[in-house]
Amino acid sequence: MHTSSRRRLTAAVALSTLVAVTGTACSSGSGSASAGGADSGTYTVWDPYPQFDKASAWAKLLDACGAKAGVKIKRTAFDTSDLSGKALLAAQQDNSADVLVVDNPVVSTLAEAGVLTTTDENKLDTSAVDANLLAAGQSGGKTYGTPIGANTLALYYNKDVLKRAGVDISSITDWTSLTAALDQVKKTGKKGITFSAIGTEEGTFQFLPWFWGAGAKLTDLDSDEAAAALSLWQDWTKKGYAPNSVLNNTQTTSWQEFASGDYAFAENGTWQLANAEKAGFDYGVLPIPASGGGSAPAPTGGEFVTIPAQGDTGRYATSQKLVSCLTSTENLHATDTTLSYVAPTGEVRDRQLAAHAELKPWVDAVKAAKGRTSDDLGTKYPRISEQLWKAVQSALSGAQSPEDALAKAQSAVK
Repeated sequence: MHTSSRRRLTAAVALSTLVAVTGTACSSGSGSASAGGADSGTYTVWDPYPQFDKASAWAKLLDACGAKAGVKIKRTAFDTSDLSGKALLAAQQDNSADVLVVDNPVVSTLAEAGVLTTTDENKLDTSAVDANLLAAGQSGGKTYGTPIGANTLALYYNKDVLKRAGVDISSITDWTSLTAALDQVKKTGKKGITFSAIGTEEGTFQFLPWFWGAGAKLTDLDSDEAAAALSLWQDWTKKGYAPNSVLNNTQTTSWQEFASGDYAFAENGTWQLANAEKAGFDYGVLPIPASGGGSAPAPTGGEFVTIPAQGDTGRYATSQKLVSCLTSTENLHATDTTLSYVAPTGEVRDRQLAAHAELKPWVDAVKAAKGRTSDDLGTKYPRISEQLWKAVQSALSGAQSPEDALAKAQSAVK
């Protein structure tokens, strides 16, 4: 490994308490193993899917791709929150995994630390991947890895609650019409909308569609557009359209509120589809509307498959074969179905829609989605996100006006 990469790694270890991406649906669990294979015929894969054991389709796919490349696979699964730190430390010791599956906001941090190879170096073909999804794995004009799939946010709605309130879902096209629908629902004695505004990355993740939907930018937190988005959420809580519990809601507890059957809308992700089928009432999905109409850009969740830097660069060719196999059209379709992800390529999405037409709102949402570290934010994002969720908490609790809360956030970022 180059000396400059080692210096970057030493500095980056302090960043190992990175953003824990909440747009994925990984369950808890952990694993441990040394990264580098003891022999050249064994290739190591680290992933954030501890919910998948050796008998799972994912583990079998890894083994099959290894067999196709003529090598054995040694797989280790970590909690999402642990994986980035493990990857940084392993790279510092020149003991990285051969293939690393990592949450997309972490890619730029690992890249800037010298942990990952670029697609120019490892020869991965990303030409079929949608540009808005690939951007989450880009930093400094270079691309690091390829997305395995994407999830994002949209609005689930309870058809019965809206019907009783006389709300036609097709009339909801922007913030004004959505707020009017919430008012109609409240007048019937039901509840409007629930979401997560907790003081963590989950809160930022859920606020971003409204923030970006107003035309705001993460480099300018105290803009008029940002204030308009935060004022919208504040007004909803003041008027009782959204419950005060949003201040402490995770995406899980927010979903539990919606599942009670009392709410018209819930902001949540593709990972709740299985729970939606079990909710006991008819539901639909609506892309989150932008302020003036159309679909707002929602943040992308999901992982990138990357190839870490190795002292033995001769391993890259086989690693590239493994990643190409994992992200091939046939394998992406099966994996994204298992993960409840929308595929990152048009060909695979078409196959998903052919099999499940009800995925169309999610496909539309992913097409409009945006990576949190896009716009070349890289390692700046975690600091920006922290200040943004603090501003949301401050405004919704009534401690500050949206304008003052966002001004404080922008000052802290600077």
